[in-house]
Amino acid sequence: MKITIEREELVSLVQDLIRIDSVNPYLDIDGPGEREIADYIKKRLLDSGLQVRVEPINETAVNVIGILRGTGGGKSLILNGHMDTVSAKRMAIEPFEPVHEDGKIYGRGSQDMKGSLGAMIAAVEAIKRADVRLAGDVILTFVADEEYKSIGTEALVKEYRADAAIVCEPSDLDIGVVHKGFAWVACEVRGKAAHGSRPSEGVDAIVHAGRVLNEIDRLSQKLKEKQHEILGSPSIHASLIKGGVELSTYPDYCRLDWERRTIPGETEQDVVQEVEAILQKLHAEDESFEASAEVFFWREPYEVSTEEQIFLTLEKACRDRLGRSPGISGFSGWTDAAFLQGAGIPTVLFGPTGAGLHGAVEYVETDSLVDMAHILAEAICEFCG
Repeated sequence: MKITIEREELVSLVQDLIRIDSVNPYLDIDGPGEREIADYIKKRLLDSGLQVRVEPINETAVNVIGILRGTGGGKSLILNGHMDTVSAKRMAIEPFEPVHEDGKIYGRGSQDMKGSLGAMIAAVEAIKRADVRLAGDVILTFVADEEYKSIGTEALVKEYRADAAIVCEPSDLDIGVVHKGFAWVACEVRGKAAHGSRPSEGVDAIVHAGRVLNEIDRLSQKLKEKQHEILGSPSIHASLIKGGVELSTYPDYCRLDWERRTIPGETEQDVVQEVEAILQKLHAEDESFEASAEVFFWREPYEVSTEEQIFLTLEKACRDRLGRSPGISGFSGWTDAAFLQGAGIPTVLFGPTGAGLHGAVEYVETDSLVDMAHILAEAICEFCG
């Protein structure tokens, strides 16, 4: 039986999702989190005949799991999308009053990634409407906090398993197979407080932190020698600095935080060794240099083989719908695919076309959402049996 995606219904669904403010409170103190949008999705999935679980993580973060049960004997597939968004305070358009014009839906989260959430739901509803009996289960996972620490998918993989997964981040209808990881490093530089007129008694922690910055710059240049065929080189940049108490006092403390973006093959231990090498070098050059540092947050890079069945299935569905082979792409940013892949679930990235990711004007292209929903529906039917 033919599976059809109702275009106007999909547009209306995505607009409904955008209207719900789900800004991540860890990124914006006024953000309400995912509770309200989770309630909306829960009701929609229940009305569509899915089994639904709502799983709170903390006072604002919550996951919604919807399962379309198969008859048995088929492969199971996870479709994953995050419900949170970044802040909307600096947008040049009304963030939560979505406008649909010129083939685009505007609003915060339209591209990242409420358009994808709508396409995920539309694909499964179309399968239900066509009365297709799948052999394997489809597990729709609407998760919290991807924009900050991904505690939603981190919790998800402790309980749910599947034979494969599609993370529906915006990919311009290409298939993503790799992305960078990252480490956050905190460095505390210690000096000696003294009156600003007595340099012989003081040690300037901020100046010493500047020496750390010089080493970060040197490392940044060295990292360009490493290359991944899709992602290019890893990187490092200084992010935050804080120190000093007043103009007339030598600062006895300075904290410097930096971010290290990694490519597949690089490990947390590699980054730890880089940090230790910087501090050891600077102390050897000047015994008055005192500092300590730690990698206080780590996320693995992600890569999946193009020989995996889920990649081949999705590639065929793209060709059938688009009349062309999809591109094979990588993401410079981090996604929840790394958690799923790390849990032993072969995972690809696939989503719509748009622009303004985290920007002042954000939109998703309507045609790409319709195509995405068709492609997901075909991939589900083929993969789950």
